Amino acid sequence: MGSQYRLMTLFADGGWMMYPLVLCSLIALGVIIAKAWTLWVAHRGTSRVLREVEEAAMAGDLDRAYEIARDTPGPAAAILLAGLRRIRSGRIFEGELEKAVSTTGTIELGFLERGLVILATIANVAPLMGFLGTVAGMILAFGAIEAAGQVEPSLVAGGIKVALLTTAAGLVIAVPINIAYNFFVTRIDQLIVDMEQGAQKVLNLAWDLEKAGKLEIVKRAED
Repeated sequence: MGSQYRLMTLFADGGWMMYPLVLCSLIALGVIIAKAWTLWVAHRGTSRVLREVEEAAMAGDLDRAYEIARDTPGPAAAILLAGLRRIRSGRIFEGELEKAVSTTGTIELGFLERGLVILATIANVAPLMGFLGTVAGMILAFGAIEAAGQVEPSLVAGGIKVALLTTAAGLVIAVPINIAYNFFVTRIDQLIVDMEQGAQKVLNLAWDLEKAGKLEIVKRAED
């Protein structure tokens, strides 16, 4: 109870700039939780779906491979699904498969990166807001000195306290957000590699089926 009271006291002593700082921290916390869940779900079944789809495709069971990709969430599965949907038809136009895989990859990457801009913005803005609070606190301190006509510790202590509290709050918010942002970027980079593996498996499957005479790739008529 005492620590909670002390925290509320520090918040009150920090001045009006503490309100937008707390709002930024709450927004960032929500984005971090949502992004952590999204990336965990996206990464959870990636290795399994790549392996099982390849095994089913090598066994000649495209329907089973399609069902595995369809029932597995994640960007790699989405790319496999986009490719298998066209391969199962037995006849595709030249370049159609590559375009479908590329388009799906772009859409999935955009979904994975959603929210990172918010984290990056808050990580950059929070320290600046803290420094703005610092400037406001120093203005209060010098205003008190000017009004009193003399320098006394009790006159400037309040303004300096505001300055230090807002600076500390801005940095405390920015540091963990930067760590979370870099962690998410690393996870997305790994998912991009998985997506590329999925795209390559789809293309390899199409080439193998074409050689076996089970897939017809039709060249587009030149204009």
